[in-house]
Amino acid sequence: MAEKDQLLSGLPYYYEEETQRWVPFRPSALETGEEEERTALAVASYNVLAEFEWPASDARYPLVVKNILADNAEADILVLQEVTDGFLSYLLSDEQIRDAYPFCSHGPPDQDDIEPLPSFLNIVVLGKLAFDWEYVSFHRKHKGAVVARFNNIGRSEGSKALPVILAAVHLSRGLTDGAVAAKITDIKRIIGYLAETYPSHPCILAGDFNLTTSSVSVDAALRNKNISDLTASHLVRLDELFADANLHDAWRAYMATEHELGDDHLAAGEQGATWDPTVNAMAVVITAGGGNTRPQRYDRILVRGEGLLEVSKFNMFGFLTEQKEEDEMFASDHWGIRCIIKIGEPGNKSDGPSEEIADLIVSVHLEKAPQNLAQPGGVETALLHLEVIPSDEEVAKRKQALDLLTSVVLDTSAADAAGRAQPAVVVVPVGSYALDVWTSSSDTDVLCIGPFSSHIFFALASQRLRKAAAQGVKILRRVRAQTGTMLELEVQGIKMDLQYCPTTSVAERWPDVLQTPPSDPVWYLSAQTLSKLKAIRDIDYLRRSLPDLATFRLAHRFIKTWAKSRGIYSARFGFLSGIQISILLARVHKQLAHQSPGQPVPPEHLLATFFTHYATFPWSTHPAFDPFLHRARLPYTRTAREPLAILGYFPPSLNTALAASAPSAKTLASEFRRASEILAIAPSWEAFLSSSTSSSTRTGARDDDATADFLAAHKSYARIDVQYWGLSLARGAQFLGWVESRCVMLLVDLHRRAPGLFVRMWPARFAEKRRGQWQQDDEEEEEERDFRGCYLVGLDKGRPGMSKEELKLALGALQTALGRFEAQMRGDGRYFDARSCWLSAAVVNRAELGELEVDGREWGEYTPGDEEEEDEEEDELAVSSGQDSEHDEFAAAGKKDKKKKGAGRKQIAAVDLRADKTKKFRTAADAMNRIRWDPQLDSGDYVVGYEDRFLGAQEKELEAWKSEQTDEEFIPQHRILYFRRKSDGRAVWDRRTRFDELFGNGL
Repeated sequence: MAEKDQLLSGLPYYYEEETQRWVPFRPSALETGEEEERTALAVASYNVLAEFEWPASDARYPLVVKNILADNAEADILVLQEVTDGFLSYLLSDEQIRDAYPFCSHGPPDQDDIEPLPSFLNIVVLGKLAFDWEYVSFHRKHKGAVVARFNNIGRSEGSKALPVILAAVHLSRGLTDGAVAAKITDIKRIIGYLAETYPSHPCILAGDFNLTTSSVSVDAALRNKNISDLTASHLVRLDELFADANLHDAWRAYMATEHELGDDHLAAGEQGATWDPTVNAMAVVITAGGGNTRPQRYDRILVRGEGLLEVSKFNMFGFLTEQKEEDEMFASDHWGIRCIIKIGEPGNKSDGPSEEIADLIVSVHLEKAPQNLAQPGGVETALLHLEVIPSDEEVAKRKQALDLLTSVVLDTSAADAAGRAQPAVVVVPVGSYALDVWTSSSDTDVLCIGPFSSHIFFALASQRLRKAAAQGVKILRRVRAQTGTMLELEVQGIKMDLQYCPTTSVAERWPDVLQTPPSDPVWYLSAQTLSKLKAIRDIDYLRRSLPDLATFRLAHRFIKTWAKSRGIYSARFGFLSGIQISILLARVHKQLAHQSPGQPVPPEHLLATFFTHYATFPWSTHPAFDPFLHRARLPYTRTAREPLAILGYFPPSLNTALAASAPSAKTLASEFRRASEILAIAPSWEAFLSSSTSSSTRTGARDDDATADFLAAHKSYARIDVQYWGLSLARGAQFLGWVESRCVMLLVDLHRRAPGLFVRMWPARFAEKRRGQWQQDDEEEEEERDFRGCYLVGLDKGRPGMSKEELKLALGALQTALGRFEAQMRGDGRYFDARSCWLSAAVVNRAELGELEVDGREWGEYTPGDEEEEDEEEDELAVSSGQDSEHDEFAAAGKKDKKKKGAGRKQIAAVDLRADKTKKFRTAADAMNRIRWDPQLDSGDYVVGYEDRFLGAQEKELEAWKSEQTDEEFIPQHRILYFRRKSDGRAVWDRRTRFDELFGNGL
C-alpha cells in the first residue's frame, strides 16, 4: 500500500498582511468559531498548461488568472495541475487571488525563504479554508497525489471526527498499453490509499486523469495496434473501478438529475469533453503530430459522499480568450471544471415523488449481465456484426438526403437568389433519426412547423418536390394519418415521411420554445396541433434527461432488433413502437442513474436489467411512466379498454399504447419472460437475438427464424385472406392499410368472445412461397394486377386442461367473431369494393397453411393525380377547423381560392355525381390506365376531355397526355372531364354523369 512522503507533507502557506509575505500556516492563528457552518462546498480543477520552452513565456499568465477569477470558476477549493515555479510565483502575487484563496499547499518559489517546487510539473491546492496535506507517491517518478484534509468540514461517527478528504491527481499522458497500465496502477493506488487511511471519510478525487474517453480515438488506437483488445476493455472498465470504490462522477451525477447533456451528435465518450481540439486552438498546438484530434473528457471530479456530500451542480470554465494577432488565444488547452457539493443529509423530500406517484412506481433494481454477456463491448460487437449500427457512409448519405429535402421544401436557393427573407418555417427530423437510434431499414420522419395553413403548405411543398425530381426526390403517395396529412417520399433512395404543423408562435420561437414549461401560453393549442408537436417534444425531453445517450442508443437498437425478430415490433398491431421502447428503456436507465449518481451503467447491465424488470412488470395494474417528469400527479386515468399503459411525456394523449389489445399485451409479457430466461443461458448477445422458442441458438438474428417458429408453433390459426386486382395500385396500398388497422378490432372481439384462448397475431402479411425468382414473379404479378396474401392469428389453449366442451364453445365463438369481422369489412363501402378486392376470414389447421413466407411486395405505388380528390376534402377540413387562430388570414385566402374553384366546377357538374352510393365510380387514372394497357383497346383512338383553367373545356389526344409530374404539360387528374372514342364519337367515361363503360357500370 502506498505510503505518504513525510518530506512533502505538512501545513499550507497563507498570506500574512502585516509582513506581506507567504508564511507557513499556524492553526492557532484561526480564532475559535471563525468558520461558519457550511451548506455547500465548491470544488474546481484546472490544468493550466505548463510552458515547455526555455525561457518560459508568461504571456498567458494574466489570461489564466482571469479565467480562475471568473464567476463561473469561483470555488472554495481549487486544484491546479502543470504548475511551474514561474506560474505559481505569478499567481500568488495577484492580490485578487490572495483574497479569493488565502491558503495554498505551496508557497511562491520566488520568495527568498521558500524553496522551488519539487518537480517541473506540480499539483497545487488552493483554498478558502485551512487544511493540512500529504503527498502520496505513485509508481513513476515525479508522479503522485496531493491529499488534503479539511478539518472544519466533515461528519462524526460517535466521538470520532471524520473530516472531508480531497485527493488531487495528474496522471500520465498517452494511449498505449504501457501508459494505460500505468494509469490504472496509479488509480488503484490512490483508491486503495483512501480506502485504508480514510475508510469512512467523505472523499473528493479531482484532477486531470488523462483517460482517453472518445470511442473514435480508442477504435483508431486498436486499428493502429497502439493498444490491445485487453487494454481497450480495461479503459471501458475504469468507470466500474471508481464505482466499486463508491466514487461517483460529478459530471454524470449532475447530468442524471439536471438533464443538460451536451451535443448528442458527438461520438460516445466525447460528451462533456474538457480537452477539445475541435474548438480550442491551444489543444490543437499540443496535439500537433500526435494524432489525437478528438474531444476527450480528461478532467474529472469524483465524490464519495458518505451521507454528507451530494453533487448539486456542475459546470466548465476557462472559455475567456484574448486576441493574439489574427487568432483567438485560450488560456489553456483544457477547460476547467467545477462542481457545487451540498453538505448535509442528501436528498430532499420535496424533490421526491408525491404519495400518489410513489404508489404507482415499480422500482428498478440493477441486474448485472451473466458472465457470458458481461464482457464490455459485447452488445456493440453483436450489433455491428448484424449491421444494425449504420456505417459512416450511411450516416453521411442520410444527412445529405435530409439537407436536400430541407432545401427543396424551403426553396432556399430561389430565396437566396431573389434576396427575399424566408418565412419562419422549421424543418426538423423526429422519430428514430432525431434520437439517433435509426437503422438502415428505418424511414426518416420529418416535421415542418410554420405559419401557413396545411392546404397552402402541402400545395407549395408538392410543387417544389415535383420540380426536384431530377435531384432524386420522388413523392410516393399521400397518406391521411391520424395526426393529419403525410407525404411519403423517397429522397436519394431514402424513404421519408413529411408532416406539417401550422403554428406561428412555435415556429418563431424555435428551438428555445422547447425549453418552456407545459404551462406556458405558447402551448395553448388545439389537440390536433399538439399531437403533431408531441413527437419532437418527447424526443427533446429524452435527449435532455437521459444520463448517458451513447449507452441508451446501443441498448435501444438492441431492443428494437430483438422486438423485430420476435414479431412484437408494430404499433399498428398493438405491439411495441420506437417511442414505446424509448419510454420503457429511459425509465429503467434513469432510475438506475438516480440510485447510483455518477456510476455509469454499461449497456450489457442495462439490457439485463431491462429484460429482467419487464419480465415481472405488473402490466395489468401499473402504467409504465417517467417518475422524474410526473412527480406530483399523473394527468392520466386508465380505462378498462386499455390493457397496456406506456405513458409518454406531453399531451394531448399520454398513453402511447392505445392500439394494444389484451392478446397483444399477453404476448408482450410472454416475450419479456422468455427473454429474461434466455439471458441466463445465451453464450453471447448475438446468440440471445437468434435464440428460438426452444432456447436453441442460431447464427445471426434473422426475422425469418422467429417467423418460422410462429408458423410451426400453433395447431390452429385464424386466417384473414386478402386479394386485390384493381388497376390503381395506390388503392391497393390503401386497402391493405385499412385491413391492418382493423386487425386490433378483431383481436379485441376474439378475446371478448373466447377469453379462454391465447391468441397471437403476427405483425406481417404472408404469401405463398414463390418457387421462381422474385423479380420474375413480380413482373408477372404486376402484369396481372392480382395480389394475394393473408394475415395469421395463432390460436392456443389459454390454460392447460381445457375440456372438449370448452374448446367446442371457443371454436364456435371464434367462427362467430370471424364471421362478424368479415361482414363488417365487406360492408364498408369506402374502402371495400368487391369489383377490385376481396377479404375472407376462417379458422384453419397448420397443415392447411401451405408453404408461406413474409410478403415483401408493395401492393401499391404512387400514381400522379391519385391523391387530388383527397386533397380537396382535406383542404376543406383544414381550413374550416381553424387549427390556429393566428392563421385566419391564410385560411381566408384558402377559402377564397376554393370558392372560385368550386364555382367553376358547379357550372360543369349540373348533377350530384355522388348520389348513387351503391356504385363505386372509377377514377380518371383507372380509366386512362385501362385504355393504355388493355390489349383489346386502341389507345390511339381516344381523346381526353379536360378543363383548362383559362379556356374551359378542351381535348387532347390520349397518347399525347403527360402523366409525369415534372413535365411542363402535366395536368392534374382531377381536371379530366371525360374520355371519348374518336372512331364513333362515343364517350366511354364521363365524370359529370358518372358514366363508365370501361368497367361495366355504364348507365
